[in-house]
Amino acid sequence: MKRLSIALLALASFAQAEDFPQFRGVGGRGVSKETNLPLKWDETTNVRWKMPLPGRGLSAPVVSKGRVYVTAATGPEQKRLHVLCFDVKTGDRLWERQFWATGGTQCHPKTNMAAPTPIADGQRVYALFATADLVCLDHDGNLEWYRSLVGDYPTVGNNVGMASSPILIPGSVLVHMENVGESFAVAIDRVTGQNTWRIPRPNLINWNTPHLFQNGDKSEVVLATPNGLTAHDPLTGKELWRHTKSRPATMASMTSADGVLYSPGDVLAAVQPTGENVEPKVLWTSKNLPSGYSSPTVVGDFIFTCNNGGIVTCGDAKTGEKHWSQRAQGNTFSGSPLVADNKLFVLAEDGTTTVFEIAKEKKILTVNAVSTGDAKDAFMAGMVAADGAFFLRSDKYLYCVSERK
Repeated sequence: MKRLSIALLALASFAQAEDFPQFRGVGGRGVSKETNLPLKWDETTNVRWKMPLPGRGLSAPVVSKGRVYVTAATGPEQKRLHVLCFDVKTGDRLWERQFWATGGTQCHPKTNMAAPTPIADGQRVYALFATADLVCLDHDGNLEWYRSLVGDYPTVGNNVGMASSPILIPGSVLVHMENVGESFAVAIDRVTGQNTWRIPRPNLINWNTPHLFQNGDKSEVVLATPNGLTAHDPLTGKELWRHTKSRPATMASMTSADGVLYSPGDVLAAVQPTGENVEPKVLWTSKNLPSGYSSPTVVGDFIFTCNNGGIVTCGDAKTGEKHWSQRAQGNTFSGSPLVADNKLFVLAEDGTTTVFEIAKEKKILTVNAVSTGDAKDAFMAGMVAADGAFFLRSDKYLYCVSERK
């Protein structure tokens, strides 16, 4: 009986663990179901492991089936593209694969070619780079297929740097390419690497990431451009509805909760889609919930935003009413906030994490910091929570933070 109890306890603990398979985790919402995560850490406390990375990256790590995947770019012109895989528990580097860029590498100094966050679906990892190179590898790092989207569509280009991350949709990987050249959204079959469908998009420079929205019992792919939102059938690409009453951001990405889409932009707009060919209902708009590079996060009745200066704002997700604002500690902020273990975690580029209580009244629970000792190093990606740990990546290192037993 004792052995059975121990086995059931272990099984329950395993069942509580959740992968973090893509940009902003399950559903692209920046909310993790992980519990019993560390509240405090520094370079010598609760850092399970710290592994060097070969080069820069804005991409967040993703976690699937006990493995952590991350991308990087190296070389004077960032033409060498890296996909790396680490063991969640030990930090051992299980494999690394390198590829040569086929697209242009010119970009703003703030970004780099490893800007999009990869995807892991339990069987494969899909890594998109800002060069428009898309790589599919299996669990053990074997190449399954490779797409040079610049080779397929030669006018694709963005001299500031592309950063939209791919997302998982039924049976496919969705890639959103809006730039000064040929612009499109394309669903690529996960197994074959061939196009399932492709639709044209506006020729506008845009960096935000698409969102798979659950509209009742149907899934919809929602794309944002400065002209508005469009929703599409994930199996065919057919347009389902269009929203043009707000101007979405080109950097911060949308999120959703309880049948409502939250779209940052000139205002933060809460819109509720209803039916096909019907303009969604605008529930509220607010100029008091500003985002910068980072995307909003919704949990329960609260919505959180963070601007580039680290001003975290909490609002009412139902009405848009502002509850409070508080500056997080650190220098500048690029990564999106993370909700995990019923707390809000905001990571600054210098490695400082401010932990907020999720409540109507503002309260900072603690401030943690890790530093590589290099003033040029930066934590540009948002935090990830999976398998009882946090994962943070800088340009130089990948960290795993968890309670030490």
